[in-house]
Amino acid sequence: MTNATQAPIPVRFACGLYDRMLPLYTGDVKPRGIDLQFHAIDDPRVIFDRMAADQAFDACEMSSSEFISRLCSPNAAVDCPFVALPVFPSRVFRHGHISINEHSGIRNAKDLAGKRIGVPLYTMSAAVWQRGILEQDYGVDLSQVHWVQGSINKVGSHGDPTVMPLLKPANITVNHTGKTLSQLLDEGELDAIIGTGLPDARRHNPAIRRLFPDFRAVEKDYYRRTGIFPIMHLTVIRREVYEQHPQIAQSLYEAFVQAKAVALERMRYQGALRYMLPWLPDDIEEIDEVFGGDPWPYGIEANRPTLQALVNYLQQQGLIAKAPRIEDIFVPVTEPVLAAPQRIYS
Repeated sequence: MTNATQAPIPVRFACGLYDRMLPLYTGDVKPRGIDLQFHAIDDPRVIFDRMAADQAFDACEMSSSEFISRLCSPNAAVDCPFVALPVFPSRVFRHGHISINEHSGIRNAKDLAGKRIGVPLYTMSAAVWQRGILEQDYGVDLSQVHWVQGSINKVGSHGDPTVMPLLKPANITVNHTGKTLSQLLDEGELDAIIGTGLPDARRHNPAIRRLFPDFRAVEKDYYRRTGIFPIMHLTVIRREVYEQHPQIAQSLYEAFVQAKAVALERMRYQGALRYMLPWLPDDIEEIDEVFGGDPWPYGIEANRPTLQALVNYLQQQGLIAKAPRIEDIFVPVTEPVLAAPQRIYS
């Protein structure tokens, strides 16, 4: 049987239904030689936990910090049964997701030193970025912080993660109070919360606010100074599947790049706004001005400053022993030459 007549390779892919992934879900973009079975799952923590525990999918979005810590484990052959593509489904500036209770005497970032700070998961990518930025950009001493780990607005843990052991001790207590981190912040049992969301208590307690109220301006300045747009998730393929069908890495990469290009083009249609953002045209002009038109680059080179900062923070915070070379994180792929997207607006 020749390559031209081979049946498509079935690939079960789990990811959030983000705009940059939607064309793959609808079939408007089809990976060459692959029968992509898209499992749309809204909660990324569910995807991470199922993939880590049971290798439940052939490919999926994955926590960048979790993958890299597994890849750098001394027992990586067992701990990391995945390979990665430089495709980044989730990126978020995280300055705006640091909340404080003003009654704790916090007026600026340095006041976080020695405080009790809630975090959904100490090893999560968002927290790695926030700690790294606080230490590097603001000189915050986090060495004496008492971390309280648990879900922000639900009672219990943040998913059911399996994480690599820390290489550097940290004072971490698991929240078993029967209250959410938001409630503990509201009651003054916590001084601050970092992570992926904002506490519900800010809706009724005016003392609970963002550490950086002008976070959008702060984050834009951070990007202009550093070229860093924090990466939360990358994309992994089960190693067994990749070794059996290595060609799927390039095929998937090309499809991800094409799907993102389609999403960017559709976003620019102004006849009817694609998203519930009343000033979307103005937001697009800002994207063009700040990011040069593509706020969400894939590949290594366009993301080297971001990826280097991430692995440096992982090493500094004791999640890995040594920062890997960026090229060693991903399997090799080449940048596709895309046809010009069909214009859907005049």
